[in-house]
Amino acid sequence: MFKFMGNKKMLVLMISLIFFIALFGITLSGKRDKVTLPERFIRDTVAWTQGLFNQPARYISELVADIRDVRTIYAENKTLRITMTQYARDTMKLNELEAQNIRLKDMLTFTEKQKASNNYRYHPAEVIAYSSDPYSKLITVNLGAKDGIKRDMAVISVDGLVGRVMNSSDFSSTVQLLTETSSISTQDTTGNDTGNVFSALGGTKDVAATVKGKESESFGIISYDEEAQMLVMSKINPNDPIAVDDVVITSGIGEIFPKGIVIGTVVSKEVDKFGLNYVAYISPAADFIHLREVLIVEVPE
Repeated sequence: MFKFMGNKKMLVLMISLIFFIALFGITLSGKRDKVTLPERFIRDTVAWTQGLFNQPARYISELVADIRDVRTIYAENKTLRITMTQYARDTMKLNELEAQNIRLKDMLTFTEKQKASNNYRYHPAEVIAYSSDPYSKLITVNLGAKDGIKRDMAVISVDGLVGRVMNSSDFSSTVQLLTETSSISTQDTTGNDTGNVFSALGGTKDVAATVKGKESESFGIISYDEEAQMLVMSKINPNDPIAVDDVVITSGIGEIFPKGIVIGTVVSKEVDKFGLNYVAYISPAADFIHLREVLIVEVPE
């Protein structure tokens, strides 16, 4: 009995399968012009079911693709930002190295020229710090006592006189700029000039100057006029031939500054406030604001 029922179920399944195969073949047949009602029903049902599932599936597929694209774009942008940062850093470094190369070439040319005219020794140094005090005109360089740097050595740039070494530690030195020198002229009760009192350098450390090409005829003392933002050459004799556009250099008189270092160019000359001597305003040759490298002058004993 159970065997018969099992064979009957198998027979029904086989007949149903044959029926659907035949129906499927009839549906796919292209020779008929008309489609039967069951065929239309099956086709519409299948199409509607496919549409019902196809649209969400397409939406999900596109969403997954968009998320994948966003992740790819994010990774590419991150890589691009890193590359741009490295490029900017390398460009800045290249620009600085090119500028430094030009400055060092100028320094080399300068020292070679100076060697031909004197026997000074020049120590190239890099400026590593400016004073944080706006009223203190000091810089720090990366050479010190271990490099043979001593107090009161003259400091110059390729353009002209910068200042002097105030003090030095083993590996660095503090340089007082020329713009720190301020003078106060004093007179006695008879009206005679008794000399200049230098608040910064003082006494035998004054910057004695002369005019290039007129060394035997010109002489003066250099200070800095904070209000005019210019160097001032004072104590000039009325018979001194100094004139506008003359190049002022160190005279070599004194304890610090060797002769022949360019200080600046005369822009004007006038009688001092006491009417006894002349003063000349000088445009500095050195740029005290944008110093990068300097030369420390060592004069043979």
